[in-house]
Amino acid sequence: METRIEVENIRCGGCANTISKKLLENAQIQTVDVDIENQVIILHSDADVREAAVQTLFGLGYPERGSVEGLASLKEKAKSVVSCAIGRIDMPKQG
Repeated sequence: METRIEVENIRCGGCANTISKKLLENAQIQTVDVDIENQVIILHSDADVREAAVQTLFGLGYPERGSVEGLASLKEKAKSVVSCAIGRIDMPKQG
């Protein structure tokens, strides 16, 4: 089953790394594809994992597009900056 979730606040590979690692902690999710440019997450699983994935993404600061506004949106942006930084630290070194 493929699940597509449009989110907010994805900026770079650090964001994508954090999102992938956290979503793959769910044993029902086999693969996670993060489209940074279009801010879309595509999950492949054997079960309906949409709601669990949306909640995980929200907790990381990547809310589903259009789900938060105003001050709540700013709070999620701040959380995503922290998640991004963690993702950059955990990225494999290139070179």
